[in-house]
Amino acid sequence: MESRPRDLTATPPERPAKAVHGGRRTRTLDRWVPRRLQVLVVLAAVMCVATVLVAQSQNLPVRDPDDALGPSWIRLPLILLLAVLIDVVPRVALRHRAGTGGYASIQRVLAERWPHEQIRFTLIGLASWYLTYSAFRNLKSAVPFVNDRLWDAQLADLDHLIWLGHDPAPVLHDLLGVGWAATFLTGVYLLWIGLIPASLAWALTWTRNHALAAWYITALAFDWVLGVAGYYALPTLGPIYSRPVDFLSLPQSSQTLQSSMMTDRFQVLGGARTTDTLQTIAAFPSLHVGMMVTICLLVHWNTRRLLPRLLSWTMLVLTVLATLYLGWHFFMDVLGGAAVGALAAWLGAFATGQRPPRFSARTDEPVGAVERE
Repeated sequence: MESRPRDLTATPPERPAKAVHGGRRTRTLDRWVPRRLQVLVVLAAVMCVATVLVAQSQNLPVRDPDDALGPSWIRLPLILLLAVLIDVVPRVALRHRAGTGGYASIQRVLAERWPHEQIRFTLIGLASWYLTYSAFRNLKSAVPFVNDRLWDAQLADLDHLIWLGHDPAPVLHDLLGVGWAATFLTGVYLLWIGLIPASLAWALTWTRNHALAAWYITALAFDWVLGVAGYYALPTLGPIYSRPVDFLSLPQSSQTLQSSMMTDRFQVLGGARTTDTLQTIAAFPSLHVGMMVTICLLVHWNTRRLLPRLLSWTMLVLTVLATLYLGWHFFMDVLGGAAVGALAAWLGAFATGQRPPRFSARTDEPVGAVERE
């Protein structure tokens, strides 16, 4: 019989944990934390410990990275509630139109979509993700206090060599112009910022494929861990800050965000405890590119449908163009980010119990995180 590839929306029960030394403690851990999320929880703990150690050694505060939008203990539950409502309300409305009573339809939808297992998965995944993200932002902010040497000149020289005596940004400015292209690529960069929260909402609240969701969230955590290690190893500012003359022809609207980020950096370096902000400038590797590579690989490995593959790889190409054109990153940052994103996708697979994926699959080979189990 011919096997038809499918895109999976549900996940089978997890395999029982193998018997190991300290099996009772392992079973206790499995009772509280789904096995697919255990590495994510460990990464969150490691990042938090690293944040505390760096903050203490440099006498820096630990801050909520997005407190301008409200305290996280209020903001996150509200965001989660909105995502749950988006998941539940349309289903309740459809059942109500089909003739099911209002209260009965709510009960049935909640029982089907939000059993105890799903609530546990969502809460642990959200808490671990946010702790990892917050630690990442604080560690990134502390980079200039720990390692103040900048490698922009060396990376610019490598770019010059790879691009045969030219610099990427001026080449793209000459090729695409500095009118509509600047506006369009600025929009692409801002669209990416919204893409990650939307994809996390999908993973934590909308899909019921826990295997793929855990793989994705854990891979993003690895992106942050590997990315912040690169920030400390090779601190850089990026072309827009180290070679600003190359970007004078861009419209002011395409430089507003860069200017505000440099203002934040000056405030933090001038007195980290006297400001409520974090500095966010660190170019190598490009995690915009890294996380987009992670998304592309997971889409490529988990579906054979052409449209999502085409959209994800197109977004990657546009993200690379935007980061180079607007001066956020050197070309070497892009290469480093691509390597980080690919490695994070692989590590995420191993960490959540998937088989090592291959870039291309035969037509008769199972596709998707669950089908490989």
